Amino acid sequence: MNIDRRVGLSSGTRGRSQRSADSVDAHVGRQLRAQRTLQGMSQEKLGEALGLTFQQIQKYERGANRIGASRLYQLSKIFGVSVDYFFQDYSETLVHDSQMTGFRETAGPTMKDPLMRRETLELVRSYYGIKNTRARKAIFELVKAMAKSTNQAEKDNVFFSDPPRAD
Repeated sequence: MNIDRRVGLSSGTRGRSQRSADSVDAHVGRQLRAQRTLQGMSQEKLGEALGLTFQQIQKYERGANRIGASRLYQLSKIFGVSVDYFFQDYSETLVHDSQMTGFRETAGPTMKDPLMRRETLELVRSYYGIKNTRARKAIFELVKAMAKSTNQAEKDNVFFSDPPRAD
């Protein structure tokens, strides 16, 4: 009798029970996705740099597969971050919020934290892609002013609606 049967695992799980991703694996995967997106790198390009397929990168990002220490070290060198970046802001309280199943992520910290949204990451990447520092600063001030005015309007119960669409 093989070891998998003795511990109650089906063949093909290779030592891991069939379950959703561990919270640590899911968190590290979200950090990987955030850094990859922030750097403007596709899953394919990252896979090539690591000698992996883009499907393996997807599994890492979902937390379906664990990322070993040597792979984390490679990733830190590719992205120019320290290994501990992948564990930043990890908390045991995220355990229940970060469960992922199959190809669909449930609403977890990625969805709740606006800094982890793809839109935010792409905005930051685009912002730093503006080489003219004066233009970048002007855009920064414009966005701050817009946020302040809309927040004030909400406090004053004045709601702005989007203009009608010209279809």
